[in-house]
Amino acid sequence: MQSEGRFTPRYQREPARRVFAAELREASYHFKDGEDEKSPTYVLLPTGERCNRVLIIGSMTQKEKRGDQNIFYQIRVSDPTGIFFVSATSYQQEAMTQVSKIDPPAFVAVVGKPSVYETPDGRVFVSVRAESVTVVDKEMRNCWVLDTAESTLKRLESFGTTEDSKTAGEHYATNPEVYRRMVYEALAQITI
Repeated sequence: MQSEGRFTPRYQREPARRVFAAELREASYHFKDGEDEKSPTYVLLPTGERCNRVLIIGSMTQKEKRGDQNIFYQIRVSDPTGIFFVSATSYQQEAMTQVSKIDPPAFVAVVGKPSVYETPDGRVFVSVRAESVTVVDKEMRNCWVLDTAESTLKRLESFGTTEDSKTAGEHYATNPEVYRRMVYEALAQITI
């Protein structure tokens, strides 16, 4: 319904969750929330929060252009806990154009959708399909590490009290101490 010249959108974009590479790499539980084809797909983090979009900041250490007709980029983005595998395809032309102009090494902020892939032999890989990729500075990367540490610790504080965190506990057999240690190790690696 419109009122006073304002339009209310039919859907709201999912917030981009801050997550460290080491945690996202462990995510294997994914699901659709709804029956129709436009229903969002979520990845359940081992610390107990569903995410449809993520915000990651780290150092782009590698960039590879692939494909002949359907060209896309695969990049690696490193944070203090590990590596994110990111793709930028023609489906998100803006992200692909942005990546084409960045030469590693460079600190980058990536907003994208996590995807879980299972190989025929049962191994699970998580990658991020970029929506946007922007060059940032070391200070911004350090701020992201602090924010991500805080978000992770908040998820751990409420672990076991929400439906998603109970599911994560059952699926991953999450040991909160492992993720607390990951947070403190990440914080120890940032330099001001």
